[in-house]
Amino acid sequence: MAKAKDIATTPWEPYAGAAARIVRVRADELFRHADGVLDTGDIERVHDMRVASRRLRAVLEIFAACFPKAEYGSVLRDVKQLADALGERRDPDVHIAAMDAFAAAQPAANRPGIERFAAELRDRQGRGNEVLAAELERVRARDLHGRLLALSDAADLLVRRREAAAAPGVGAADRAEPTAAEAAEPPAGDPVVTAAEPMEPSVESENGARHVAEEDAA
Repeated sequence: MAKAKDIATTPWEPYAGAAARIVRVRADELFRHADGVLDTGDIERVHDMRVASRRLRAVLEIFAACFPKAEYGSVLRDVKQLADALGERRDPDVHIAAMDAFAAAQPAANRPGIERFAAELRDRQGRGNEVLAAELERVRARDLHGRLLALSDAADLLVRRREAAAAPGVGAADRAEPTAAEAAEPPAGDPVVTAAEPMEPSVESENGARHVAEEDAA
């Protein structure tokens, strides 16, 4: 399984700033694993992408308050749907590998029945690959990667606005009118994303582990 990149945080980093950085990294990791993921001859590729999708979903849910609600909801649904499609392919991969190992230890008389069951699993694997191929095409058409990066940009913009508002000598008359993207952000009074509020150094790793701790061979 491909190791996730370590992402350092500090207690003084704005929560939304951490959200922007971490989501960018996890989004890039997800789509980096897409190359060759439909190759049933290398089942670790789909495994790596599935784990990456779980990590990304975890951080999106942790930092939900940092993103514009409408865009966030749509992106999260697409990430979940992609993860489900990866599971449709991954599950039979695991079962086929286990069946092959089991068959190797059996006498020749038992192998025809094992082979029939393995053939059913390979059919299921093929159907799962079709589901995944269609979902990957849908994700490309909907530019999920670009939308994830746009969420990160919105979180960064939120930090800049908070910092500007807190700067000494900056009055209401000195502030520019909000853009449409800014107007779609969470309310300025949201305590979770106040720029001055510290965050725990291990927020991404500890909470993300809640979603991926059950990763076994699946």
